Order: sequence, then C-alpha cells, then structure tokens
Amino acid sequence: MLLAIDAGNTNVVFALVESGEIVARWRIATDPRRTADEYAVWLSQLMQLGGHDRTAVEGVIVATVVPRALHNLQVLASKYFGTDALIAGHAPVEWGIAIDVDEPASLGADRAVNTIAAHALHAGDLIVIDFGTATTFDVVDYSGAYKGGIIAPGINLSLDALVTAAAKLPRIAIEAPTDTSVIGLNTVSQMHIGIYWGYVAMIEGLVARMKREIGRPVKVVATGGLATLFEKQTDVFDVIEADLTIQGLAMMWDRHHI
Repeated sequence: MLLAIDAGNTNVVFALVESGEIVARWRIATDPRRTADEYAVWLSQLMQLGGHDRTAVEGVIVATVVPRALHNLQVLASKYFGTDALIAGHAPVEWGIAIDVDEPASLGADRAVNTIAAHALHAGDLIVIDFGTATTFDVVDYSGAYKGGIIAPGINLSLDALVTAAAKLPRIAIEAPTDTSVIGLNTVSQMHIGIYWGYVAMIEGLVARMKREIGRPVKVVATGGLATLFEKQTDVFDVIEADLTIQGLAMMWDRHHI
C-alpha cells in the first residue's frame, strides 16, 4: 500500500492508495512547524479508526509547495513507516514531461503532478483548473507537455482580503447562492453575489480566452476541494477529478516501480 502526501499551502492531504485505488484520505491544516511525531500520532489514530494497518504501507511519495514542511514529512516516512519518501520532481522520480515555460524549475509540484495525471486520464488538449489556496489554470497539450497557465487568488483568499480591508463587512460562508439573481438587497447577499458569481465570471472568462488562444478543441478538467462548489452553476467544466494530485502521485510511484 502507498501513502501519497500532497502538501499544499492550506492543507496537507494524506491518502492511502492500493492497486491504483484511493482507499482512504485525510487532511490537516498546513503548518511547517508540525513535527513528524505530531503527524504520526494524528495519522496513526485515523488509520486505526479506518481499519488500516500502518505496517501495510510499503512506500511514501510526497509532493509539496511548502519547502519548510518537507523535512518533517521525510522524517515521518523514515521513522514511522520505515521507508525513505520519494519526492515528486526529484531523482529518481523526475517529472518525465516537457515543461515549455520560461522557468521550468519554478513550476509548483502540484501543478506538474496534475499535468501528469490529467494527460494520463484524458486525451487531447486540456485546461486543468485547481481550486486551492490559489486557483490555477494550466494548459496541457495533446502530447502531455505543460504549456503554461494562470495563477489567480483562491476564492477564500479573495474573501479574506475583502473582509480584512473593509471594516464594516462581515465574514460570510462561501456557498452557492440560493437563486441566480445578481442584484443583492442587503450587505450579505451582495457579498455572496460578488464573491460567488464574480468568481464564476472569472473562471468562465479566463477559460474562454485560453480556448481562443489554444485554437483547438480543449477539455476542461477541474480539481481541488472547492471545484464542486461551482459545478452546478456553470457548464465550463467537462469533468471533475477530485483526487487528481493524489492520482498523479500514485502514477509517478507506479512508473518508478515498473
């Protein structure tokens, strides 16, 4: 069994993968100060509650965009799972894809892993939208090469900035509106409209511009925890792959062990 770890700016996702299937997943808030011992206590309890034997984990693979978190995850793998963690993008598990941008080394690990998984799962040209701390739009061509993309503030970041900068605005939950009206009659409804429908408009507008620039048929693949928030209110997504990054890590592990 494989333990795949996706360490993002907001959350660290731990997933157990067996025979290519994700059998369990858990997430914890990202904190670079969290020690391997703390991870181990939390993860061991969750594995036990789910009926998973820690000793069945034969390998660990990590993708991270938080360099300071990596060391403790490596210690977790060696101390509590008895194996050296493979780090996605580093020998011996390099990306194995063309990265056609000005600074290939600056591409986030999650975006590279998403590229690998999306190309393996879907043929043709792709736009991969990942809803995380930032919302990223990545272009993957028919050959599997990463061709560039867009980084936009995540919807939670946008809301946090609005509430922090405007003293009289309340903190609201991010949720789909109950109707499609874009004319709010009070402060809270106006905020919901601005955050939610404004974000939908951004997604649709950017995807439309990207498709025009690509100039070929494109499939749009969405992933990330908030992807389903927009699913029913826009037809811009062709498919949602909730676990794209974990799937990509499992594919990289398998490729290394064939």
